[in-house]
Amino acid sequence: MKYIIAFISLITTVLTLNSCSSIKKIDTLKPTASDNNPMVYKNKTSFIAMPVEITLKDIQNQLNKNLKGLIYDDDNIDDDNTKMKIWKTNDIEIEEKNGMITSKIPLKIIATIKYGTEFLGLNDTKDIYLNGVVTLKSRTHLTNWKLTTTSTIENLEWNESPSIVIAGKVIPITYIINPTLTIFKSRIAKEIDNAIDATCDFKPYVLDALEKISTPFLANETYTTWFKLHPVELYDTAAELKNNKITMQMGLKCIMQTIVGQEPKNNFKKENIVLKPVASMPDKITASIAAVSTYKSASKVITKNFKGETFTSGSRTVTVQNVEIWQKDSKLIIGLELSGSLNGTIYLSGIPNYNSVTNEIYFDDLEYVLNTKSILLKSANWLVKGTILRKIQENCRYSIKENLEEGKQNMLPFLNNYSPMKGVYINGTLNDFEFEKVELTDKAIIAFITTSGKMKIAIDGME
Repeated sequence: MKYIIAFISLITTVLTLNSCSSIKKIDTLKPTASDNNPMVYKNKTSFIAMPVEITLKDIQNQLNKNLKGLIYDDDNIDDDNTKMKIWKTNDIEIEEKNGMITSKIPLKIIATIKYGTEFLGLNDTKDIYLNGVVTLKSRTHLTNWKLTTTSTIENLEWNESPSIVIAGKVIPITYIINPTLTIFKSRIAKEIDNAIDATCDFKPYVLDALEKISTPFLANETYTTWFKLHPVELYDTAAELKNNKITMQMGLKCIMQTIVGQEPKNNFKKENIVLKPVASMPDKITASIAAVSTYKSASKVITKNFKGETFTSGSRTVTVQNVEIWQKDSKLIIGLELSGSLNGTIYLSGIPNYNSVTNEIYFDDLEYVLNTKSILLKSANWLVKGTILRKIQENCRYSIKENLEEGKQNMLPFLNNYSPMKGVYINGTLNDFEFEKVELTDKAIIAFITTSGKMKIAIDGME
């Protein structure tokens, strides 16, 4: 928006310096806008690579938060002659050893077993009471943001002697049960794996974070500029367990926009996000931002900044009353309503372009639109002389180097330990913004800006 405002300022200044000495009226025909079709332009997608680290401490906290009390209850004895209840009696402790997770889980187990006479000389069913700390060794898999484990029991330390109830009395059976724990080990490990699988699904947290960052926010209050990020697809690689952290590569395919005027709607829908596992992905950000400025919004902002501005040269004075811009036949039309030494509205047309060497916006083929209701007043012929037009075109340039740098500075706070939610931290670097091109639609000016960089997400202390 700033470069558009600069265009008008430069044009107006040049016009006032060349105006006639007495008040004259010029009556011109307003060029009609192109058809009022819906705004259509081709969005360029952006890709954000985000290496993600999840500390085992966070996984431990999630387990302890979600696994409480009774964590398994099988009340059917007929399917396998066993029913079992498992309680977690204290906090789980986990750590990484040689790429695997070692977990210590305090458990109380009551197993009801239907025995034949050949087993320990017992008949019917008996309840076996187990209370101790199970040490599990687990291989981990993190796919589509869900942690799954394949575990085996490495050790079982008894807090109380295993026991059974016979004739109403609790009888310790440690010397009997220890050699027969094979019956329980695989079953207990499987049920703990199932409990972990049901607990450590991080996908809802990821989708909540995406929903938050897709909410448009006001980036510039002066020009009523909104920034909007629309997620399209989410990618992730296989996870690696090392140094008490789970690391993985995540990639986000999205569309970025800045929109001038009314706050855009957030059309993000969790159910539409596609999660795709991939073997590898690029390690950098490649962003293309579409800066959308409707002609109505641009005209409003420009008029706000210039209405009432008076320019004087000698005895000639011109005041800008209103500015309006629109598109006709792939050109930008600039309508300047002036009062003072010259009264009326004049129209200029041209094609906005960009010089990548000088970082300047300029007009190609800038010219007056000379449709008139009456013959142009001879005393205002300076408007149509080639010298004046060339002077306007030569001066109608604006360096956007500072604007691009300002855009970069506005984004940096989101890459400096930015926390969109508790326990999630984003850090990264961003290269300079580069202006790519300008497109004109029937409803808006679209400026495409690109940049690249790197980003990293750490999950530590998530609730």
